[in-house]
Amino acid sequence: MTNDNRQALMDGLRDGTPIGLGYFVVGFSLGIVAKYVGLSPLQGFVISLLNNASAGEYAAFTVIGSDAPYIEIALLTFIANARYVLMSTVLSQKFSPDTPFYHRIFVGFDVTDEIFGISIARGGKWLNPFYNYGAMLTALPGWSLGTACGIVAWNFFPEAAVSALSVALYGMFLAVIIPPARKDKIIGGAVVISFLLSWLAETFLPDISAGNRTIVLTVLIAGAAAILYPVKDE
Repeated sequence: MTNDNRQALMDGLRDGTPIGLGYFVVGFSLGIVAKYVGLSPLQGFVISLLNNASAGEYAAFTVIGSDAPYIEIALLTFIANARYVLMSTVLSQKFSPDTPFYHRIFVGFDVTDEIFGISIARGGKWLNPFYNYGAMLTALPGWSLGTACGIVAWNFFPEAAVSALSVALYGMFLAVIIPPARKDKIIGGAVVISFLLSWLAETFLPDISAGNRTIVLTVLIAGAAAILYPVKDE
């Protein structure tokens, strides 16, 4: 390993440490949800290791709990994680043209919102993939271990404490959607409409599974917002 790669790796470890700690907390809350649907600590660990995404995992756990077929789980997870395709495309432009393809593949394995943010904000003409590897070395264990610990904690915490911890995940989602909804009235309107349509679908279409309802509503609402209010090129 060259000195530049070693330094980039250490920088990634430094910048990724607070991300990993935050992921442990969120993963812990996901573990509570995973336990609700009957997953073991090992299963939760592997799922979080391979799917480092809160919204995608929560959606997957929801449909797993309703005994949904594999195709429905895969489709819902794909839709929930579709934004990472765009992030990976943008991030690929930060690499030098002579960066080997396998580095792009490995970096693309763990493009999360936070890792994407620190990668884009990093100075320099080109992004060294070892910087992302350093961040991933803290993010992936934090997320996976947090999920497994959340499942294990279910057996030791009193029921009231477990119930309170399960609410933490909803608090995280509120923290994600409220700031952009306050800044952009279009996003705020889409959030309100999604709440309303979700309630209407659950009330009047009970025979349709929760996974299929989520898939249809996500595509319809996001597609309508993109068509009616496209982002203008700067």
